[in-house]
Amino acid sequence: MHYISTNKQAAPALLQHAVLKGLAEDGGLYMPASIPALPASFFEQLHQLSLQEIAFTVASAFLHEDVPSHVLRPLVEEVLNFDIPLVEVEKDIYSLELFHGPTMAFKDVGARFMSRLMAYFTQDKSDNLKVIVATSGDTGSAVAAGFHQVPGIQVYILFPKGKVSPLQQKQLTTWGDNITAMEVEGTFDDCQRLAKQALADNELNREHLLTSANSINIARLIPQSFYYFYAFGQLQQQGKPVVFSVPSGNFGNLTGGLLAAAMGLPVHRFIAATNANDVVPKYLETGIYSPRSSVQTISNAMDVGSPSNFARMKALYNGEQEQFRQHITGYTFTDEETRKAIREVYLQYGYLLDPHGAVAYSGAKRFLSESSTPAIGVFLETAHPAKFKEVMEETLGEAIAIPARLQEFAGKQEHNVPLKNSFDELKAILSEA
Repeated sequence: MHYISTNKQAAPALLQHAVLKGLAEDGGLYMPASIPALPASFFEQLHQLSLQEIAFTVASAFLHEDVPSHVLRPLVEEVLNFDIPLVEVEKDIYSLELFHGPTMAFKDVGARFMSRLMAYFTQDKSDNLKVIVATSGDTGSAVAAGFHQVPGIQVYILFPKGKVSPLQQKQLTTWGDNITAMEVEGTFDDCQRLAKQALADNELNREHLLTSANSINIARLIPQSFYYFYAFGQLQQQGKPVVFSVPSGNFGNLTGGLLAAAMGLPVHRFIAATNANDVVPKYLETGIYSPRSSVQTISNAMDVGSPSNFARMKALYNGEQEQFRQHITGYTFTDEETRKAIREVYLQYGYLLDPHGAVAYSGAKRFLSESSTPAIGVFLETAHPAKFKEVMEETLGEAIAIPARLQEFAGKQEHNVPLKNSFDELKAILSEA
């Protein structure tokens, strides 16, 4: 299968090139030249299939020409060696818990898949692969965990100073070895801009093998479709339409769902649930897409003012707002509305929402209350609440338990490189052997 740039100015690429370059030569994001339709028999037996079986089938539809089955099957089984439970929070509203992986965030699925795919594609290369990732919190830690001590790969994590939670920062900065964390004086959008500049720099690309580990990389996007099929399969025998509410920042997670729908998954509706960084809900409302500087909120992983994956959404819908609106509803919620959801759900149902899941829950709740069609709402709970301990305890007025897996990071020594909001400074670091 070939992959084409959303900017349509670069030549079509094979999967290995798309994965190892991350960004197309014209600055666009790679998309499949055509999206495969899965057979009716797959959907008929979906409720009987394991997560690993579903993932292998979906991944094979895209990768079978490039990655042999005897490599892909164990790769998928290793990546998805943890549960992704669907938990009923209240009548007709379910939480899809994506935080049971190594770093307790949904990014584990895509990052682990991508790291193993990159290792497969670089196994015969003599040059080190330099992986650049911008993070607003959880992407960096998942990438670090996925790539830590992988031979032949160096990882550079760019995170915004003072804009990730203390525990998230520990998860970014305590790895060492082949992981370098860089604390940028700026926002996530600045980190993302610097990463894209590096990937597009001709001199750097002549001297080094560079790629991205953000959701701009197609190897992150494909696995983010797996769990939509899995959740739908667990609900399809209830006979009601299924709505997915996705906490959205850079929109990679939502785009993974849209990819699943394009492959045939009969999703009734997607909810783009955002915090104050609401450029996509505004677009759905007005037809005007107007990126702007991000603002800081308590759901920090969604603090993105210029979401990269909007380009992929445009490609899926040919840039037509009406097609967007046929599939996606956008809602935005304030920090106070987010805190209110956390408190109310905890008091009424004993379920602990993290700030991002609270935004998604609020989106599902609002859509179901406004819809004339009875439906089931699934919201994506993307990170363990303990990763946002300070916000959670301030909101609830009581202490919350920290899982042992997260406590392990608390006593570790941080190692980070201060970085001005300067591409020249970043380029100098990346140019080092």
